[in-house]
Amino acid sequence: MRDGLSDILLEWYDTHARVMPWRVSPQDRKDGVLPDPYCVWMSEIMLQQTTVAAVKDYFHRFTAKWPTVSDLAAAEDADVMAEWAGLGYYARARNLLKCARAVVDDHGGRFPDTREGLLKLPGVGPYTAGAVSSIAFNRSEVVVDGNVERVMSRLYNVETPLPTSKPELTELARALTPEERPGDYAQAVMDLGATICTPRNPACGICPWREPCVARAEGTAASLPRKLPKKKVPTRFGHAYVARRADGTWLLETRPEKGMLGGMLGWPGSEWSDDPTPTPPFDGHWTTLNAEALHTFTHFHLRLKVHTAELPHGAEPGNAVLIGKHDFKPSSLPTVMRKVYDLAAATFVPVADDGSER
Repeated sequence: MRDGLSDILLEWYDTHARVMPWRVSPQDRKDGVLPDPYCVWMSEIMLQQTTVAAVKDYFHRFTAKWPTVSDLAAAEDADVMAEWAGLGYYARARNLLKCARAVVDDHGGRFPDTREGLLKLPGVGPYTAGAVSSIAFNRSEVVVDGNVERVMSRLYNVETPLPTSKPELTELARALTPEERPGDYAQAVMDLGATICTPRNPACGICPWREPCVARAEGTAASLPRKLPKKKVPTRFGHAYVARRADGTWLLETRPEKGMLGGMLGWPGSEWSDDPTPTPPFDGHWTTLNAEALHTFTHFHLRLKVHTAELPHGAEPGNAVLIGKHDFKPSSLPTVMRKVYDLAAATFVPVADDGSER
């Protein structure tokens, strides 16, 4: 370990630590206060491939509705999936429930306090296990996210592109992880990357590691970390079918547990492919809108043709999930399904509270 680097960063963190709803302040940690492992775990799951700004409101809502891991474990799947809607990467929500139930069923409602124990939980990988064991239980475990990779690549001027350089960057980060205050140190490196050693225009002049930083001395900081060229993102196509009964009831479906948006509510539709086959979920007079719902997932762009239909009172076709006018909340839909709704809703005649068209 390079002498004094972790101490320098911790001194900076004591003054500049970001305030997070799941964190304990540096001073409180010095006084022996540790954060709630449940809150640390939930925040880490939510923060995967998602920004702090996007996560905060979700974190507040989840912990208000389910304040303990036992509360979450007892929750209805549909309620959790609806609360997660809009945050994306929906497999995380399914794993959140699986993990909470494993903690309650197999560990008496207490999270394992070691990296090895945490790795045995559903949906917990090496990064999350390291982060929770370090931050929640103050164990000296290396924690490496995108911010840490960027900081290490610049501190040591690592020019090997990502993802090839991941093992090297992890070992460099491991060598700097201290035995004392490892949880604060892990958060300090992430804060450094998020606020000073940023992807563009790093603020090297105010960085606590500016003197030992090799990339700053070499003038290469702004170009690091290097990355292998991205593959072209393909485009897939599909059809979405939005139907409403005359009384204002919407006809949706629960998507299969496995696959994209698994377990979420959505509009019936076709497969998503290069040349999807139109597959109306039931017979009806379908109108195709002159607009597409556009959405981008991690590995592909999606273009959905939107079809709408009005159905008579009492219609219950197929395996549709029927949601009444006053119970339907577009905000409970995944983002792509909400985009479909936004296009379709404008084409329907408003329905009065008594079920008659206005």
